[in-house]
Amino acid sequence: MAGNTTTQPHALFRTFSRAARELGLKRSEFDLAVNLGRIRTVLDEGGGGRLVARAELDRLRSAPGFPEELCKSVETAGTSAGAAVMEVPTTRFTRLARLGLVVPVTFYLNRYRAVVWLYLADELRQFAAAKDNAPLLTGRTPEGMRKLLAAGLDLRPRNWRGRHLGFLLRQADGPWQRAGALAGFLEPVQVAEIVKDPYERSYLNRFRPGPPAHGVPGSPAARLAEKIMTADDSDEVDWLRSDLAQAVDEARAHQPAPRPSLNRRQKQRPDQNPKQRPDQKQSHNQNRSQNQSHDLNRSQKQKPNQKPNQRQRPEPKPAPAPPRPAAKEPPGDRLSYRLSARLSDRPERVRSGLLGRLRRRDG
Repeated sequence: MAGNTTTQPHALFRTFSRAARELGLKRSEFDLAVNLGRIRTVLDEGGGGRLVARAELDRLRSAPGFPEELCKSVETAGTSAGAAVMEVPTTRFTRLARLGLVVPVTFYLNRYRAVVWLYLADELRQFAAAKDNAPLLTGRTPEGMRKLLAAGLDLRPRNWRGRHLGFLLRQADGPWQRAGALAGFLEPVQVAEIVKDPYERSYLNRFRPGPPAHGVPGSPAARLAEKIMTADDSDEVDWLRSDLAQAVDEARAHQPAPRPSLNRRQKQRPDQNPKQRPDQKQSHNQNRSQNQSHDLNRSQKQKPNQKPNQRQRPEPKPAPAPPRPAAKEPPGDRLSYRLSARLSDRPERVRSGLLGRLRRRDG
């Protein structure tokens, strides 16, 4: 019974990697399907991220046209492939993308660190099939659009940020998660201006999403991806700041951010030892005063003539003994005298040769 209880959650849910294999999708296609809402996910109660229920996989496999229809719904195309889908030149497709008429769904960096935008093939087909867009696919580009393009307008990064923010808000499970999704598109300085409480800001950063993984953190590719994710237009920044302030207010009202517990030492008086009770401190002070008075009485008994406030002078140190005068060398042969003085300390040793004769001659 216990074994069934343990294995039941793993049998009912699948991780993203395993679910992608069972559906016959690449991991990038599976993630895009999740962002688009094609595949529903649930939050893992154990804190391991999001999972896919087995019932959801059964629903997708039982749908008509599986797996071709599912793969077709997440098919992406770059600039060249997108132009081929819309049957327009590549330059015209690029102008339409810069004007924001077609919105990228994701991007990646090639080996030259150039941004390659990807678009949903279904959306490109729908745009080309619409009758209202027929003048944009053929003929001359309108004058107003040409002026915007000449001024350097490029709405692809901003449109991607707006779309990616919608993906993150759809998967948010609470007000703090929604606020963190908004904060992910602002610079940390701007977030600090709105959320001034450091504890709330630290809690908000836990749900702040990072840019899509491109290269090693801190590499030029990673910095470029971070730049794309950060809002740079003034009106876009103002809109995100306003939404973030409102989202933080809602999150604060729903659940305050956790704070560290107060220290016990702050609750006690400054002059009180935190390891002693008041009665212990009073008895300690009484014992200390009694010991001080006892030491004072003992010092007065030993020296009755000394006044209480008079400091005792230190006793003078004895003068050092004068150095002994050096022995005078007798006149004559100084070499024989020094040799005999060295050998006088060792009379037991018998010297022979020149030293022995010098010693016998002096004796």
